[in-house]
Amino acid sequence: MNVYTTDSIRNVVLLGHGGSGKTSLVEAMAYVSGLTSRMGKVPDGTTISDYDKEEIKRKFSINTSVIPIIWKDVKVNVLDTPGYFDFVGEVEEAVAAADAAIIVVSGKAGVEVGTEKAWELCEKYKLPRMFFVSEMDVDHASFRGVVEKLTELYGKKIAPFYQPIRENEKFVGYVNVMKMAGRRFTGIGSREECEIPDYCRPNLDIYREAMMDAVAETSEEFMERYFAGDEFSVGEIRAAMKMNVDDGSIVPVSMGSSTELRNIHNLLNDIVELLPSPDKMERAGINMKTNEIFQADYNFSKSKSAYVFKTIADPFIGKYSLLKVCSGVLKPDDVLYNASTETEEKLNKLYVFRGSKPIEVPELHAGDIGAVAKAGCHTGDTLSTKAVPVMYGKAEISRPYTYMAYKAKNKGDEDKVSQALSKMMDEDLTLKAVNDGENRQSLLYGMGDQHLSVAVSILADKYKVDVELVKPKVAFRETIRKKADVEYKYKKQSGGHGQYGHVKMTFEPSGDLESSYVFEQTVVGGAVPKNYFPAVEKGIQEGVTKGPLAGYPVVGVKAVLYDGSYHPVDSSEMAFKTAALQAFKKGFMEASPVLLEPIVTLTVVVPDKYTGDVMGDLNKRRGRVLGMNPSGAGKTEVVADVPMMEIFGYNTDLRSMTGGSGTYSYEFARYEQAPSDVQEKEVAARAAES
Repeated sequence: MNVYTTDSIRNVVLLGHGGSGKTSLVEAMAYVSGLTSRMGKVPDGTTISDYDKEEIKRKFSINTSVIPIIWKDVKVNVLDTPGYFDFVGEVEEAVAAADAAIIVVSGKAGVEVGTEKAWELCEKYKLPRMFFVSEMDVDHASFRGVVEKLTELYGKKIAPFYQPIRENEKFVGYVNVMKMAGRRFTGIGSREECEIPDYCRPNLDIYREAMMDAVAETSEEFMERYFAGDEFSVGEIRAAMKMNVDDGSIVPVSMGSSTELRNIHNLLNDIVELLPSPDKMERAGINMKTNEIFQADYNFSKSKSAYVFKTIADPFIGKYSLLKVCSGVLKPDDVLYNASTETEEKLNKLYVFRGSKPIEVPELHAGDIGAVAKAGCHTGDTLSTKAVPVMYGKAEISRPYTYMAYKAKNKGDEDKVSQALSKMMDEDLTLKAVNDGENRQSLLYGMGDQHLSVAVSILADKYKVDVELVKPKVAFRETIRKKADVEYKYKKQSGGHGQYGHVKMTFEPSGDLESSYVFEQTVVGGAVPKNYFPAVEKGIQEGVTKGPLAGYPVVGVKAVLYDGSYHPVDSSEMAFKTAALQAFKKGFMEASPVLLEPIVTLTVVVPDKYTGDVMGDLNKRRGRVLGMNPSGAGKTEVVADVPMMEIFGYNTDLRSMTGGSGTYSYEFARYEQAPSDVQEKEVAARAAES
């Protein structure tokens, strides 16, 4: 592949709701640009970007893929992202590497939750963007409906560029709103002039006015001319568009059909002409040697630096680190310094990825996206020179809250599972494997049930290990509510030395649920010699690790040794430890033992219209609402304390309640006494297990 300089590069991320047609659009762009000679299809599993076995099986994108498309001597790095919310980590990585976004909206389904989430991501990263309304060849597709909804949501910055011409339910051409000229499709990428049909005029006037409104909003001079009734020239409109697409004050709306390859050439033209090259974008890091800001700004003449935005760790094709060059020009055999690990790495060969295929390149200029193989770096690392060691801020990746317990189906596979998950976590930062020693279970965290299901499938297909997901156990605690006074005598005779330990103790609540126990002794007259006090405490220490009620760790107990007796020959540390342990078990059960359940503070952000549903659902989950705050953009933040055991399955329920628009997070708050019915059920379940 040729080498492209910074001004001849466009890094464009495709965003949108699942099923809106992003992968099909990449396929159409690749075909129209001459990259491929055959159109792949998602249902057939033949597309360039959905190459993974799991994607082919499920017929939707799971990973972000990069497809470099050449159009008018410009290299357009298209980042095709998953639309389903469970794979948002892939989207966030891609957005961090992009300089602009195309939000794909289905002309049939219209504006969906994923469309709005894509907009929010662009706002967060200040990305220039445009909309592409897909499926214009489908019956009941409505370009007008999409434009009206987008204008309602985002105001006058929405500027429709084209209007579809439909005849007999067929998509046959378009009107260029800027030029006020009709075009009829004659073949792939070709069209001829035609009259604007009368039935297009009413909507065309609306689109033209929307475009002129958007242009007029860009400067006071334009606003004055607009109100004076002046017409803007095509050159003025395009110049205003170029400037204001960059700063997000104009958002063009294009449309077309990926399956019929209609209007794809115009989309490629608009990407090249309207969306910014990397050198128009800012990029700053920290020079770790001087602690000063390093203003990279994708300048090829500055010291070399690159940001690793994604890792591919595949057992078949190996490990690749996908990176975006932030400054300078990378060449094979460059030795770069990793400021995160404080190590040097030799790059060897440089590649660009075309879907699953790595293609070797002689160099990568600032702003370009490429890859290095077998490097020791991880997602979020920065590579730079040792003379100018730079570190860029890591992309913000969503934290996973949905979890299940997992276990290997075949005994002895535990190590294989652990190694495979380690590689998968390198690749997917929203997947987390955690060992919960307290409940003797391994937990797998993901962004949702589908994410976890895909992870299990990848373990089986790629890494040849089978795991099953089961409902996780909750980490309860045990404590006491009353005071108990107990005596325990441990006496054993077995020829020679016997065993003798005798303790009298009280057990009561310490009032401190943060620590397991407090041990005191008030023994007088040497009834129990001082040298046995540590042994008594050891007995308590052992007892609190696994409580007598249901085998959970004990908290908040005050143990006082006040009397006892000993035998000058038979007493030993072991005997007193055993006596104390048995006294603890007996005393604990006599002191009104209770289970404590973990409580989390749950924060839910939902559109205002769903607030009532969310509150009702939280009540069913024994939640206590602490407050409601407006969080902007017509959304409300609901904060509630909810028992941890009631959070299980919340992700699925919240999505179905809010059509996927609700988000949540939680943090551990404290332990509280569990209701008696919960306690009885848990104690019975633990008894059945043992």
